[in-house]
Amino acid sequence: MTRVEHRDIGLLLLRLGVGGPMFAHGTQKLFGWFGGSGVEGTAKFMEEHGYQPGKLSAVAAGIAEAGGGTLLGLGLATPAGGAAAAAGMTGAAAVHASHGFFGYAGGYELNTIYGVAAAGVALIGPGRLSLDHACGYRLDRPWMAPAALAAAAALAAIVVGTRQARLRESRNPSEQKI
Repeated sequence: MTRVEHRDIGLLLLRLGVGGPMFAHGTQKLFGWFGGSGVEGTAKFMEEHGYQPGKLSAVAAGIAEAGGGTLLGLGLATPAGGAAAAAGMTGAAAVHASHGFFGYAGGYELNTIYGVAAAGVALIGPGRLSLDHACGYRLDRPWMAPAALAAAAALAAIVVGTRQARLRESRNPSEQKI
């Protein structure tokens, strides 16, 4: 079957709806576009929120969001794009977790929606209206989504876990090991 179906149109809308804003948010961090603070401003924010070194953290977050969002939107290397975006949103959710779940209070609701949607697209695939389809799915093999998501989850767990430990140490300096 090569005809476009409703499912393909739905996946295109989902990819663009997640990938577009992710791209924009990442370019705020990397280039200061769309009213963002660029790498230097984002690096300062990252340091203040426990991600060190700040500049490396800002660049990594920007690439995960802008790069992952671009790949998702285009439907190219969809497993890698979805995994990168989901990992980036895990890091962002950690920053917002102290405010609870709901976005109106500054919580991690939106980060969760983007991350879960990105992971879902990585698993289900981009549909026929995608560059992956046009390229014969060379960058979207069946084994790639589980591998990319597992690697991204492990990396996100390490980064967020290190941040959490750093924040605990900064709150309780007397408990630091000598």
